[in-house]
Amino acid sequence: MPAPGAGGNNRNVTARPSLPQSLLHDLRAVVGDQHVLDDPGLTASYETDWTRRFHGVASAVLRPGSTEQVAAVLRSCYEAGIAVVPQGGNTGLVGGSVPRGGEVVLSLARLDTLEAVDPVSAQVTAGAGVSITTVQDAASAAGLQYPVDLASRDTATVGGTIATNAGGMRVLRYGPTRQRVVGVEAVLADGSVISRMAGLAKDNSGYELSQLFAGSEGTLAVVTRARLQLAPATPARATALLGVASVEAALSLLQHIRHQLRDMDAVEAFFHEGVELVCRHTGGSPPFDTPPGCYLLVECAGTEDPSEQLATALESCPGVGDSAFAVDRAQQQALWRYREAHTEAINAEGIPHKLDVTLPLAALPEFEAVVRDRVAEAAPGARPILFGHLGDGNLHVNILGPEADDDRATDVVLRLVASLGGSISAEHGIGRAKAPWLHLTRSPADIAAMRAIKDALDPSGILNPGVIFGLPGDHAAGNG
Repeated sequence: MPAPGAGGNNRNVTARPSLPQSLLHDLRAVVGDQHVLDDPGLTASYETDWTRRFHGVASAVLRPGSTEQVAAVLRSCYEAGIAVVPQGGNTGLVGGSVPRGGEVVLSLARLDTLEAVDPVSAQVTAGAGVSITTVQDAASAAGLQYPVDLASRDTATVGGTIATNAGGMRVLRYGPTRQRVVGVEAVLADGSVISRMAGLAKDNSGYELSQLFAGSEGTLAVVTRARLQLAPATPARATALLGVASVEAALSLLQHIRHQLRDMDAVEAFFHEGVELVCRHTGGSPPFDTPPGCYLLVECAGTEDPSEQLATALESCPGVGDSAFAVDRAQQQALWRYREAHTEAINAEGIPHKLDVTLPLAALPEFEAVVRDRVAEAAPGARPILFGHLGDGNLHVNILGPEADDDRATDVVLRLVASLGGSISAEHGIGRAKAPWLHLTRSPADIAAMRAIKDALDPSGILNPGVIFGLPGDHAAGNG
């Protein structure tokens, strides 16, 4: 079988590879002529990631409309030895959903069927192309909620969030996407279909593949449908934005209120440089006259108004400076805007290097205290902007300034994370961006086991080649 048609770090490939005419004929017969795109004007949006840092040229973009069509496409590509890049809403941040140069992009946007919510099991079945907002709206209409929540909810899709095991703002209470997936339908590289969609609370009949596919970044199978576990609705919310002296003070506050707040839903942290950027790009004003060492956004949610619960807990907390408290929806959205607008403001400022990391909570203060200086030493003129999910130890280190292929700052940040016992990826995945540094937080035995699984399910290596593991000849700065 021919080798997959992708290699190297081709971020600037301009020539469009051609698929064999016989294969094109077969693919058009499967998905229809209008869903096989090879015109540059039509394929461009599929070939560049959300950050604009990673891009390549696809031999074609295919838009199947069913699991059966996905299976037929993969079967044909498998037999022809053509590499395939699965793509959801293309909101990924590590280059894992766009071509390197020559692959077929398999857009799952048309798999957008959302079945009726099952109120007895509190579950819903969604196609891979359904947006997170659509799932949330359907759950809300049924008196439930889908608690996987992230700023890109309007465009992020069910398939994409499963592929990256996305977390978002409410992991502290509900866990990441993997904990919401109770069944999947997926297509393997050779076109075989695996369907485990019963949503059973107990099923101990062998390996749980739906959990394996969550976080696999499209390297093991293409998820086409999923059975999702919903949660009881929490319509009453109270939100507070607090100014504290440092990350250490924020963690002390978290420790204090964790035992008092039965309805704690989210604890987010961000800093002055991020607020300044958000205000510049949104035209808003800073929440406090004097910037604190750390901003802390705390939200409680329940069936009854948690305002008194939150206010009482915060009154007894030492070290809180300025604060803002919101109980109605408009006020809450205004406070959340300071946090959620970080991503769009950073992207408006330039092409960022986005480093999504997790650390033990006890190591967060040391990391935050030194990471900016480490970045400045490695890449003079670089601008690090930090924010993230304090409650689960996840910080997003965004670096503006370095060229797209300048990984000096990436190297020092990820090495610092590893030295403190953390992980180089919390919820964005490894993609292409972090493949050279995988060994920092995964042992040789870990990586060998993961490669064995990849080889077993995708022996020809046609699914998302280079993602997670990299390819021969890739940049290897992380091996120094």
